Amino acid sequence: MFEQTIREYRAVIATCRELFASKIRDYGTAWRILRLPSLTDQIYIKAKRIRSIQEKGTQKINESIISEFVAMVNYGLIALMQSRYNDQVSLDLPLEKALADYDQAVAETLDLLIAKNHDYGEAWRDMRVSSITDIILMKLLRIKQIENNQGKTLVSEGVEANYRDIVNYSVYALILMGFPENNPDKKLCNTSIG
Repeated sequence: MFEQTIREYRAVIATCRELFASKIRDYGTAWRILRLPSLTDQIYIKAKRIRSIQEKGTQKINESIISEFVAMVNYGLIALMQSRYNDQVSLDLPLEKALADYDQAVAETLDLLIAKNHDYGEAWRDMRVSSITDIILMKLLRIKQIENNQGKTLVSEGVEANYRDIVNYSVYALILMGFPENNPDKKLCNTSIG
């Protein structure tokens, strides 16, 4: 079963990466201007919208929950990338550099998934997407608190670990919803990620 998870994970990430690259071709790396708290808030907005739609059972904006989870994958990976850049890194990154950094963030996040799946097994497959949404919101509230404390923690794994968890939980939700095969947006052209 775990081999299936890795295949599904890679299929989800491949689609997210394709969208990330397309957005860079359209907009450049405009997302580089965002500070980490702004990225946290952007992910928070996406997660809150998902929860609102889950609770109301309806929506008025024609962007699917799937597109919001895809955006959270990409914003989470962008946050991991941004956390490593310093003031010397240009705001205008070449596509190849941005994709290499994206791939590095994915590799580290996949390593975490593999380690956690070893310990927890495939427990996430029995979860509801609504529970995954709540866990993502909890992780975001943790990040916001750490940011408000200027990064000082007593026992927390820190901001990067929480971003990785958000990416992985978003991928889990997408897998549970049958993405990328079940993709109401087809090309995800309405998804915002930068």
